[in-house]
Amino acid sequence: MRPEKRISTDANSPSGPGRVLLGLGGTIDYEIVWNEQLLQRLASEHGIRVDECDPTRPIDDERSLVAVILGFAREHRGGERFVRSPAVIAAFAALHDKTVTLGGTCVRAALVMRALGVRSTVHLVSISDEFRRLFPEDCDYISSAVGEGMRPHLIVQVPERGRIRLVDGEVPIEGPDRLIFVNDPPHVRMALSPDLETSVRDARWLLVSGFNAMTDLDLLERRLSQLNSALGARRPAAMVMYEDAGFHSSRLQTTVRERIAPTVDVYSMNEDELQAHLGRSIDLLDPDSVARALDELRALMPGPTIVVHTRRWALASGPDARCYAASLRRGVGAATARYVHGDELTASRVAAIEELRPPASHGRFAASLTRIRSEPTVCVPSCSISVGHPTTIGLGDSFVGGFLTALAADQEDIPA
Repeated sequence: MRPEKRISTDANSPSGPGRVLLGLGGTIDYEIVWNEQLLQRLASEHGIRVDECDPTRPIDDERSLVAVILGFAREHRGGERFVRSPAVIAAFAALHDKTVTLGGTCVRAALVMRALGVRSTVHLVSISDEFRRLFPEDCDYISSAVGEGMRPHLIVQVPERGRIRLVDGEVPIEGPDRLIFVNDPPHVRMALSPDLETSVRDARWLLVSGFNAMTDLDLLERRLSQLNSALGARRPAAMVMYEDAGFHSSRLQTTVRERIAPTVDVYSMNEDELQAHLGRSIDLLDPDSVARALDELRALMPGPTIVVHTRRWALASGPDARCYAASLRRGVGAATARYVHGDELTASRVAAIEELRPPASHGRFAASLTRIRSEPTVCVPSCSISVGHPTTIGLGDSFVGGFLTALAADQEDIPA
């Protein structure tokens, strides 16, 4: 049985899907509504203590899932974790009000690009009727899936403020963030579509992401070899962007970095992923601290332009950094619009965000960082907007969609 695909007949038109290929996997997401009273009840029923609130502990039941959620909140950061049983995800989601949405970096980036007027093709590793129903008809896909079914990912949007009391203390909620919990065998296998190489040959802009859920090093090595072989078929002027993610294994993250960095033009990540590569925390408004981090990161990945996007700024560092100034601005605008408007992101709302003035502290940071860096660096400060119910899931994906839209909309960047 050949895997399913949906490719428009106008794939070679100026806005056709053949121009932009986004991989490597999409999901169905259960986005639960944060319920402090419910979480408080679960923490009390399970007798969770402060020292058990650890974001790195294994997740094999409801108690450990709640403890991990509170552990992330305690450390004021987001992340992604593997859950040993999909039943734990389903049962926890059933306790909450929730919205069923499409997820995965490539899919959310495609939806943002669609809102901004650029059509694309995504690469899927699983598919279902629910996905087909939610995925717009004017977006296209290729797939490696030979069967039906997608295991939902659990998405927890931590709010701006809150407090969970425990038996021996409390966990304050200070600042919004997003948590992702998964048990997704197709993403663990990460099979590549037989149509991938053909799609690569047709594309001018390509996105690679999604290896973070894999668990077997030997299988990962095979998939990376297959991907690099497919990327070898790309046209000479094509641009390849890699978007990092929250790896379930630091060893696999290192393997992907070492294999991917020499083959891509842009290596992109958020602040959590930056700090994971370096194994330490970084003050995101201290130019000297960030400059040192970029130097260390450059030693780990000497080839590509490095892109880092955070809630306060986004930057590109490398010899070609100035080529991506407009992409950074559009990426920041798209991510901020996602934060404020969620799925109601539109081109006009992104444009309105781009007109706002960023806080002085963000602007001072950007100016100082670009001044002290020896490597060419462009830094775009982000604006600061307070909303009652911010969307924290998909901000990095929206940044990627905005970033690539700015490139694909510029017909002179990459000739046909």
